Amino acid sequence: MIENDRSSGFEGRRFLFLLGSGREGGNTEALARHAAAQLPQDVPQRWLRLSEHPLPPFEDPRHTATGVPAELTASERLLLDATLDATDLVIASPLYWYSVSASTKLYFDHWVNWLVLPDADFKQRMNGRTLWGVTAANGAAKPGITDSLTGMLSASAEYMGMRWGGALLGQGNAPGDVEADNDALLAAKSFFS
Repeated sequence: MIENDRSSGFEGRRFLFLLGSGREGGNTEALARHAAAQLPQDVPQRWLRLSEHPLPPFEDPRHTATGVPAELTASERLLLDATLDATDLVIASPLYWYSVSASTKLYFDHWVNWLVLPDADFKQRMNGRTLWGVTAANGAAKPGITDSLTGMLSASAEYMGMRWGGALLGQGNAPGDVEADNDALLAAKSFFS
């Protein structure tokens, strides 16, 4: 009997999970953790909560005298380095007003700075990596309700030359609600495969 090798296709991959929720242990995080539990044990996973690494307000440097951002804060540097280290970037953001959370949107706004940062080669280095989305929301099963969120993520992947891995969608309002969404939990088992 031949056993399935769960690590097949995952060699050399490193997953970064960015948690964009306004609360710890919410439905989106729970759903992302269900999906991550299916990854082979030897595949590195890094989990960062955006609220624990706050970014400064975004200021567009492209049309200033220098054309580049000021020196990066510690949070900016940490998130830039973690993003560049990952082969697979998983955005775990609840659906807030039909799109990603404010902290997630601010993280993407800072990509503008990273694109013009000398010696970062951000766009070239992100090319070929995979961007994934995980979200949970009350009413997530309603047709079209997550279109803005998934559209923003998939368009960002396309612009950067990344693969769009898709979105894992779950239903839940109060913490723990997603545990009753059997369709989402089933989808989580094969999301990264």
